[in-house]
Amino acid sequence: MSKTFYITTPIYYVNDVPHIGHAYTTIAADVLARYHRLKGDDVFFLTGLDEHGQKVQQAAQKAAMDPKAYCDRLAPQFQTLWKRLNISNDAFIRTTDSKHKAYVQKTLQTLFDKDLIYRADYTGWYCTFDERFWTEKDVVDGLCPDCKRPVERLSESNYFFKMGQYQNRLVKHIEAHPDCIRPRSRSNEVLGFLKKPLEDLSISRPKARLAWGIPLPFDSNYVTYVWFDALVNYISALEYLRPSPSFDRYWPATIHLVGKDILTTHAVYWSTMLMALEMPLPKTIFAHGWWTANGEKMSKSRGNVVDPHAVVDEFGVDAFRYFLLREVPFGQDGDFSREALIGRINTDLANDLGNLLNRSLTMIERFARGVVPEPEKTVKADLDKQLQRTAVEVLPTVERHLGSLEFNRALEAIWSLVQLGNQYIDKSAPWTLAKQPEDQPRLNTVLYNAAETLRFLCLALHPFMPQAAEEMKRQLGLVLNFSKPLLSSEITWGGVLPGTEIAKGSPLFPRIETIKTPGDARVTQDQQPAPSPTDQITIDEFRKVSLRVGLVIAAERVPKSTRLLKLQVDIGTERRQVVAGIGTKYAPEDLVGKRVVIVTNLKPAKLMGVESQGMVLAAGEEEVTALLTTMDDVPPGSKIK
Repeated sequence: MSKTFYITTPIYYVNDVPHIGHAYTTIAADVLARYHRLKGDDVFFLTGLDEHGQKVQQAAQKAAMDPKAYCDRLAPQFQTLWKRLNISNDAFIRTTDSKHKAYVQKTLQTLFDKDLIYRADYTGWYCTFDERFWTEKDVVDGLCPDCKRPVERLSESNYFFKMGQYQNRLVKHIEAHPDCIRPRSRSNEVLGFLKKPLEDLSISRPKARLAWGIPLPFDSNYVTYVWFDALVNYISALEYLRPSPSFDRYWPATIHLVGKDILTTHAVYWSTMLMALEMPLPKTIFAHGWWTANGEKMSKSRGNVVDPHAVVDEFGVDAFRYFLLREVPFGQDGDFSREALIGRINTDLANDLGNLLNRSLTMIERFARGVVPEPEKTVKADLDKQLQRTAVEVLPTVERHLGSLEFNRALEAIWSLVQLGNQYIDKSAPWTLAKQPEDQPRLNTVLYNAAETLRFLCLALHPFMPQAAEEMKRQLGLVLNFSKPLLSSEITWGGVLPGTEIAKGSPLFPRIETIKTPGDARVTQDQQPAPSPTDQITIDEFRKVSLRVGLVIAAERVPKSTRLLKLQVDIGTERRQVVAGIGTKYAPEDLVGKRVVIVTNLKPAKLMGVESQGMVLAAGEEEVTALLTTMDDVPPGSKIK
């Protein structure tokens, strides 16, 4: 019988459009859901919207709309973004759903009947933004301790949940279950909070002040406090958004993913509510960090809130997903910048992963007519053994790190295999093996191993970058169904069938050039640049030159020339044709497999009728005496700086 895996995001407030914070939590949940489906677990992935409360009422009033109509207008914006980000949620709950409202009222009545809810007069400091009361000792300088906004003094009669009587029990539970709140620093934070007396929780708002909410079943003059309403979604969804019987199957939740700003409401409010209802507590509440933008806190007033749609428009969905989960450890704060994102795309996705796929398929096309060849029967080379061992270990390693919600470490493990795959090709030098007929069996093995390594990468990457994994699958000609559990044969070396036809496509992740070229400067051909007053140039002028490491794939002489050679050079994201005046120093066959330095942003030019898409750098005065190369086997496309 398969294990159950119930994962939730918070339900997001609909007083504004979705932003990077919403996307971050939901992408993380999606990765976990996808991975557990591949394992064969019975997954329920829930997300949704919190549509009641004062902030929603105020936003609707500002838009001159009825609150429900306002929510109906914003809800599709979240659903559209989730679809665009390839989010695979099983259910989408809205707290305005009639069945959710009925479940909340049933829950309130249960607690009221157990004498766990009472009415009392209360005077305290109220934060409209957080929609919660604070005591005198919590407020500092008239500001909310959470959001740092001004609070106001309110006196009113409300209904209270006897939360305080569960304080000691909650402390004992946290101490006995070290994984119930993660990371550990957040668990310590909650225990610190619980060292102070835990007061009862106001779970109502008078309709005279707030009309938009779920009416209390035992007093129609009040509506339910928005957090009480929202937290119940985790169990109400199991009652009506999943085929019955589902509650006993999926509860307690495996993981609640939340932002660190709502840790207290989940770890304290929700936990004590469940204790009062005599229900098990969630196995883990994980509180992640916040994102800043270029080192500054995001805010609409600063105009620096990151729009996920804009990022996907420019860089693609998988680059966005990858960056968020690779850049910082989950649980810590991170900084989002265009420069950091482009750096990850160019280095990790284009130079490493994209290059491995492109060069592997190019060589299968060139040396095996586009068909994955039959490898040798026995593994002899240490290189092969190391590659096979690392590939087979990658999925268990990813599983171990995802079990600890270490997304960045899981991706680091995957990239170790990516980099090893590139090193394997460099050291095996299939372009050299192809020259000798007696090396054909070894060549076939190298090409097969490259394809099989890519298959393992395809499996490991699917939860993180499903779109890229599908494209890799297509180009490799693989028969994989990511919607079904992996078979034992699929996680064993040898899954690629010899004879499989590949279908090489465009680069998986094209490099993003950030250096302005002469064309970008909009200088017309009849204009001449002003002469420099000295022989020195500025660093900005030097940065205009894009220097990359290139790997020579093929070389031949240009007809009727003793000096010019026509080279086919792999620069990471594509193959360029470059004409170089090095024919008097080097024979074409000596250059195949060599690393050279290429100027990649020169305007194409024709030499003796042959187009050159770059320049090879070499040393010498009148004649070339040496090519510029690298001391180490760096990947093609690596930037020279």
